[in-house]
Amino acid sequence: MTVTIAEELLLLAYSDDKGKPLIADSRLDHAVAGALLAELAVRGRVELTGRTLTGRKLTVRDPRPLRDELLDGVLNHMAKRSDRSPSWWLQRLEKHDRRMRLLSRLAAMGVLREQRDKALGIFTVTTWPTAFPGVEAAVRQRVSAALAGAHHDERTAALIGLVHSAGLTRKAFPGADRRRFKHFAAGAWASGPVASTVASINSAVKASSSGGAGGEGGDGG
Repeated sequence: MTVTIAEELLLLAYSDDKGKPLIADSRLDHAVAGALLAELAVRGRVELTGRTLTGRKLTVRDPRPLRDELLDGVLNHMAKRSDRSPSWWLQRLEKHDRRMRLLSRLAAMGVLREQRDKALGIFTVTTWPTAFPGVEAAVRQRVSAALAGAHHDERTAALIGLVHSAGLTRKAFPGADRRRFKHFAAGAWASGPVASTVASINSAVKASSSGGAGGEGGDGG
């Protein structure tokens, strides 16, 4: 079963039993936007350009569709605009409905279960408890192996960095070495355009999320 980085992030960001997010919605929406950008970077569609830190932009290098409606929508949107910074794109992409669409896709795959209940007998509350734990278990196994020093792919490295940048480390991986998460978030896992692009996205996610800790809190620095 193939899932995107954003979907993997959501599996880690929701409690298995209650199906509720482990961090504030605002943080999570920022992280999902970052994961969509990271997916495009890992798949060779976007790349960081520019020589100075403040002047670096995300540039579409390959506009070919990926046969994923959500990703292709983001890619088409980026291709129509002038080069913009990762932070600029993050602000435009962090929409609640994108997270809901990804959760619905996971439910359609049978990985999550969409459950609707009434709060106070009036308001409808939707939760997303785990239906098939095998997918998340495989993600956790990849992440744990990479953190322990095993060979890893770009997708796993990007996911680890996003977990840290979103403030999910303590909630999703209690007891894990936070220094290793920071190592991945900084792009120190490799040299080359993909690592540097993902690192810039991680930095933007962390900066955008810093004011929206709320909820159950994050990891801090």
